Amino acid sequence: MQRFLIALAISTLLLISSQAFAGDKATTEECVQKTHEAAAMINARGLEESIKMISDPKGPFVWKDSYVFLMDLKGKMLAHPMQPELTRHEHVFLQTDAADKAIFVHFVNIAKEHGQGWVDYMWPKPGKKSPSKKITYIYKVPTKDVLVGAGVYVGGMMY
Repeated sequence: MQRFLIALAISTLLLISSQAFAGDKATTEECVQKTHEAAAMINARGLEESIKMISDPKGPFVWKDSYVFLMDLKGKMLAHPMQPELTRHEHVFLQTDAADKAIFVHFVNIAKEHGQGWVDYMWPKPGKKSPSKKITYIYKVPTKDVLVGAGVYVGGMMY
């Protein structure tokens, strides 16, 4: 009986702690929703205002442990709230992830060929140096030559 109570207490603590952290982790559904919201904003407010909104690390396109970024279809990062330095490069095509995957090329290809889709790769979590597995939803803004993306880290906690 004592073992049963100990096991019950441990499993209850694990359940409570996992539920406490679950609220901080973005879902794939939220990534799709936020990218579509960003695309609608781009169509309604224009690119210039949208770049400012998406670039804001405290803005509406940064939530839980995820964020929306914006690129043109030539490979230039237009807005990135967590790594604004990416916008200073003419093209980010040459950058690869830890597994040598040209992720930005994949983003543009998905947008051009399919209009939307998912890309998996390795990317450091904000504030970290070592890469973690991440999947990102890419959505081409239908009326513009730009794409928006948002992703989630797979497995483990964000921070």
